[in-house]
Amino acid sequence: MAAALAAGVGVLLPFPFYWALWTRPQRWVDLCGPGADPCRRMAQVSHVLKALQLLALASVASFSWPPPLCALPLLAFGQYLNFKVYQLLGESGTYYGVRFGKKIPWVTEFPFGYIKDPQYVGSILSLVALLCWVPFQYVVLWCLGYVFMILVEDKEDPATRAKLLS
Repeated sequence: MAAALAAGVGVLLPFPFYWALWTRPQRWVDLCGPGADPCRRMAQVSHVLKALQLLALASVASFSWPPPLCALPLLAFGQYLNFKVYQLLGESGTYYGVRFGKKIPWVTEFPFGYIKDPQYVGSILSLVALLCWVPFQYVVLWCLGYVFMILVEDKEDPATRAKLLS
């Protein structure tokens, strides 16, 4: 029971961090201090949190080979979307640069303009691919974290975004 709870907490760990930075970006900038890049710091913390998430999933996973045929294409496409988003936006665009006052160019190249929230869609597809190894409830919990962030980020008023960019 304690291991299942720890795995559930581990899966959800990054989302309060993302929410806090999205809703209170100036606090993060202030916490990072003068001369520090808040995007770089967010990336560093996010990588640690992602490692903890993956360890949480691994703690409840049952690995077997080969996976179902649909798992590998889902995982590959999901990771392709994540890679492409990072390639197009860079670290600052991926890690809330616009929230921290950076000027991030608007991107319309695929997958942007074709898939809404391509990074989150890619992550969700990757997680669905893991259902052959990871119990359903942990995948759903993680996916709900992404859905929560999609809703948080979609609520932004365009006037607020314009103010952040000016």
